Amino acid sequence: MALIDYFIRRPEFDIFDMTVDHLPGVARIHAALFKPAWSASEFHALLLQESVFGFVARQNNASVGSAMGGFVLTRSAGGEAEILTIGVDPRYVRVSLGWRLMQAALGRARQDGAEAMFLEVDQANVAALALYRRLGFRKVGERKAYYKPSGPDAAPGGADVLRLDL
Repeated sequence: MALIDYFIRRPEFDIFDMTVDHLPGVARIHAALFKPAWSASEFHALLLQESVFGFVARQNNASVGSAMGGFVLTRSAGGEAEILTIGVDPRYVRVSLGWRLMQAALGRARQDGAEAMFLEVDQANVAALALYRRLGFRKVGERKAYYKPSGPDAAPGGADVLRLDL
């Protein structure tokens, strides 16, 4: 995307089913957001499972190429679904990609017959917690020391377990 395009017009995105062609971009975004990051081959192994599906947000108004703005990877089985991971490229925060990706995942989980959606979220991730609250998720549990420490003197971070009845 040309720098001038970014300042002149707001990026616009379409949501697509995740395919193996998207995995290098998915892994790149994951690496920018999470430590340890998942590789494209790890995403591929998950996506090959029958119960796993995902979506990506691709920019549709870039002057060059088509930038990936975010992704969500979900598993649905036995009447329940769970968000395995979700991420939005830091360049595209505040353009509702997290909301749109979650809507796609929730819709597909409902189609697959899921009655509830679960996820774990870092207790320190204020933006994600706000998104999930807006979507109607509620806290049903907690995992202490779920996330690895971010620095040598940091303590492991806790995670809230959230549920949404579909």
